[in-house]
Amino acid sequence: MIRVVLPAHLKTLVNERSEVQLEVDGVASQRSVVDALEGRYPVLLGTIRDPTTKRRRPFVRFYACEEDISHDDPEAPLPAAVVSGDEPFFVIGAMAGG
Repeated sequence: MIRVVLPAHLKTLVNERSEVQLEVDGVASQRSVVDALEGRYPVLLGTIRDPTTKRRRPFVRFYACEEDISHDDPEAPLPAAVVSGDEPFFVIGAMAGG
């Protein structure tokens, strides 16, 4: 079971108050987690990644085990602590400014 922590505005869209728990088919990776998330909550289609290219949106970041994994290969396996449910997979809205 993968534990996913969403930013507040996406929690509102999916009507959840805390983390989301997902079953992921095959290898747990960024792509498979977002696939499962969008499959369970179709309202999220296009919010986390581009619906055509399936690439992560520029101001969305993924964290696992306190590390930014946003630029890792989307097919790379997630850390064992995330796969076991000991640590969550975070989807975070990034900010820009200067």
